[in-house]
Amino acid sequence: MRSGGRVILVGAGPGDPELLTLKAVRALREADVVLHDDLVAWEILAFARPVARRIAVGKRGGCQSTPQAFIEQLMLREARAGHVVVRLKGGDPFVFGRGGEEIAALHAAGIAVEVIPGVTSGLAAPAAIGIPVTHRALAHGVALVTGHSADGDGTPPDWDALVRSRLTLVIYMGMAGADAIRASLLAAGMKGSMPVAVISNATRAEQASIVATLDTFVEAARAGRLRSPAIIVVGDAVGLASVDLAHGMPAIPTRAVM
Repeated sequence: MRSGGRVILVGAGPGDPELLTLKAVRALREADVVLHDDLVAWEILAFARPVARRIAVGKRGGCQSTPQAFIEQLMLREARAGHVVVRLKGGDPFVFGRGGEEIAALHAAGIAVEVIPGVTSGLAAPAAIGIPVTHRALAHGVALVTGHSADGDGTPPDWDALVRSRLTLVIYMGMAGADAIRASLLAAGMKGSMPVAVISNATRAEQASIVATLDTFVEAARAGRLRSPAIIVVGDAVGLASVDLAHGMPAIPTRAVM
C-alpha cells in the first residue's frame, strides 16, 4: 500500500483508445484502484497496472445504475486507505460526467484530487463525420445540452433561447426523448428543414450515423437502428457532414436522409 491516498478524475474520451491522452495513460499506470464507467473500452482499462483493481461503477440510460452517493463513498474509502484512485469516466469528467459533484465531495472530505480532461463525445462525434460545430459562415458557437430531461427527468433546457441563439446544438443523452426534443425545437420556431445528425457509438468500430432534418431525424434514426450512446447534432453546420468520410476503422457509413 502507498501513503498519501488521492483521487484522479480522468476523462477516457469518446471510445477510441487512441483518443486517450498521454496524461490519462500515466494516471492509469499509477493507479491502485480504477473506478470506471460501463462505456470505457477494455483496451483503455488495459493501460492500468496488472495489480490494480478494476471496479465497474457504470451509469447508462435505461439500465440499472450505480448510485452516485455509493461512488463517492467508494472513492473516499479507497483514498483514505492510502490508495491512488482513478475515477475513469467516458468523455470528459466535467461535461455531463458528474465530475463537479465528485470533486466537491472529495474537497469536503479533505482528499487530494486531480482532474485530467478528456475528449468529450459532443465534439468527437460531429468531427467523426465531418461536422464542424463552429463555422465562420454557419455557426458562431456551440451549445452542449443534455436531452435526458426530455423524457421527464429534471428541468428541460430553455429550447426557445437555444433556438434564438442560432448556435450548433449538441445534445447528449437525447435518444429516449428524441420525439419531445423535436417537438420542443419546432415549437420554439426552428424550421423543420434544419439539418440534424445522429451519431451512435462515435469513434468506435461500431460507429453508425444518419444525417436527416429536424422533421425526419427521429424516424431515420429508428430505421437505422441507432441506439444510445448517441449524440444528436442540430444546426446549419450539419449540412457539411461527409457521408463517405474515412474513419480508419470498419464503421457503418453515415447515411443521408434529407
